[in-house]
Order: sequence, then C-alpha cells, then structure tokens
Amino acid sequence: MRQILVLLLMTSVFAVPATLHAQTWPARPVRIVVPFPPGGTGDLLGRLAAREMQAALGQPVVVENRAGAGGAIGSDAVAKSEPDGYTLVLSNIASQAIGPAVNPKIPYDAVKDFTHIGLIAAVPSGIVVAANGPFASLNAVLEKARSAPGAVRFGSNGNGTSSHVKLEILKRVTKADITHVPYKGSAPATADLIGGQIEGLIAAVPDVGRNERLRMIAITSETRAARWPNVPTVKELGLAPVTASNWFGLSGPAGIPAAVADRINAALVAGLNAPELAERLRDLGTEPNKMDRAAYTAMVAADVARWAEVVRAANIKVD
Repeated sequence: MRQILVLLLMTSVFAVPATLHAQTWPARPVRIVVPFPPGGTGDLLGRLAAREMQAALGQPVVVENRAGAGGAIGSDAVAKSEPDGYTLVLSNIASQAIGPAVNPKIPYDAVKDFTHIGLIAAVPSGIVVAANGPFASLNAVLEKARSAPGAVRFGSNGNGTSSHVKLEILKRVTKADITHVPYKGSAPATADLIGGQIEGLIAAVPDVGRNERLRMIAITSETRAARWPNVPTVKELGLAPVTASNWFGLSGPAGIPAAVADRINAALVAGLNAPELAERLRDLGTEPNKMDRAAYTAMVAADVARWAEVVRAANIKVD
C-alpha cells in the first residue's frame, strides 16, 4: 500500500508542471520562423497570421525569416527546437512535401518530427508570361516549345521547389521541351520574365496574379478562381496532373503539449476568420478555413505521400 501511495504522489508531482504550463502558456512572445526570404507568399501569409493571432494569445507573435535550401534550413531549426510552443514554423508544400521527395538529404521527417497545428491557406499557382510578349495562351507556349526544343525558358522559385516540380510535370504531360531556369524566389524570376530573359514562370498566384506586366494563361486550382474568372484551369486545358495548391500552415517541433497546440490552433483559426483577414485571403485566391490539428496533420501526411509518388514516377531530381 505504501508503494502505491508513493507512486501516486510521484505521478501527481510530475503532472502538475505540464498542467500549469498549459494553463499559463504563453508567458512570453511566440516566434514564427518563415523559411523563405521576405516578400513572397509564405512571408506574407506568415505575417498576416502572426498579426491576427496576437490578440487571441495576449502576447506578441514575431516573424523571423530564415531562408535557404527551399525552406529546409528554417524547418530543420524548428524541428530541433524545444517543444514548448514558443517556436513555430511556417510549414508548407515545399519544405514538408516536395523538398523531402526530391532531396533525400533533408535531415528531418516531415511528419514525425513536427507537431502540425493548422492550415493558414492553400493558394494555386499561376502559369504566367510577359503581358507584352508573343504568347496569348498556354497552347501557344507549348506549340513554340515543341517546334523549337529548348528555346522556351521557364523560371521557378528554385531547384526542388513547388514551381520546379510543377514545371517538370507540365513538361512530362505535354512532352514539350522547356528549359528550366531556377531562381532564388519568385521576385527575381518575375523581373527576368518582364525583361525578356525567360518566356514563362510558374509561381503562387499571390506573387504574380496582380502584376499588370504579366499575363496569367492558366491556373492550377481545381476550379476557376473568383478573382481571375477568365483564366482557365490546367484541368480545363487537359493537363489535370498539374493541378495542385501551394499550402502554408503552422507547425512546431514534435512533442508540443496537446493543450498548448490546441490553443495555438484556436488562435490561428480565430485570426484567419476575422473579417478583414478573410477578405484579404479571398483576394489572394483562397478561402479562410477552420481546419483542426488532426485534419491538418492528415493533410500534410497525405501530401507527403502524394508528392513522393509524383516525384518518383516522373524521376524528378534536384539538378
């Protein structure tokens, strides 16, 4: 009996800190690592989410850009941080799904090494050309690529990124000989497209959709976007395998207490559905969501498996 009492006492003693931690969290600012340079879609969405979450959490939510290796450097740093809920990462299709599929040297498991918390947004990609250029449609681009192999150059956000893999799928499906030109983000690629150094670009719609010097000739969403009703989907053009969204969410290192992770999710969902941010998300080609932790975790795991198979079947490698 005495041994049982001692065991119960020890159990209660060790349970108290975890309970108190969940009740008092957050006691200091929360940091979101955006594993990309400032100015892109990921940076924008991370900062919008951080701004709205502050009110719900009662503490500052600060954003830190830690770019490199297609998002892998910042993601790996967070995976190895303390699982206390104070360090999060903008998880995304590039660093969580496509990156590990094309680069086996990435040092983390995109599912097991993270506590996945919630989806911020899933935005489609736009296939764009210069507005003053010779191409009025994707078919025109593909015809040129077939008649002059290698002459059509398409930019991407970098080797192994979502835009690179979508370009490889487009080439594989259409049998068009398009030259891949990797950049360090969509901004320099856009500048070269406008300047005539490349003929096309695949990038997240928020990066290219509002640029008057670009012409969007296709979109990778399942249906036409409300903000761009005249732009056909790749599915309409007979290119269904290119259909894909660029998703961004919040994750932390594996082992964050469930109560803390649930509170972060609640703050995120509340912020995303605030009227001002909800309208801003619609302007970016997406809708606010109320995805819970379990649903986001399942979504990440499913996309990790999907892109691993896509990359394997297409024999896509980092070049």
